[in-house]
Amino acid sequence: MQTEELLKIVQDVLDERKGHYITTLDVRDKTSFTDYMVLVTGTSDRHLKSLCDYAAEKAKENGVPPLGIEGDIGSDWVLLDLGDVIVHAMTAQAREFYQLEKLWSVDRPKETAQAAG
Repeated sequence: MQTEELLKIVQDVLDERKGHYITTLDVRDKTSFTDYMVLVTGTSDRHLKSLCDYAAEKAKENGVPPLGIEGDIGSDWVLLDLGDVIVHAMTAQAREFYQLEKLWSVDRPKETAQAAG
């Protein structure tokens, strides 16, 4: 399955399951461990867990088994790792505190090559 297809499936599931403020960050030029991060706000710890559970199930149905899910009932942040797509389901308070959109939107300085001499 192509990464963009997986991303669309995840976005659709999060929207269908009433996730709020769904934001997709393209991090292909910032990191090598994933292509996209999808951030979503849930209304409770149970909502966060169910958002990730449903997304994981839909991905699995489409041939992409999850690599892992971190966080559970009682957590204010649940992470779903699908390889090329990572989902961060957070409470509004956690999302405001960690500000992942701001963190990942910062451009890294370009590395400069030192002249041999």
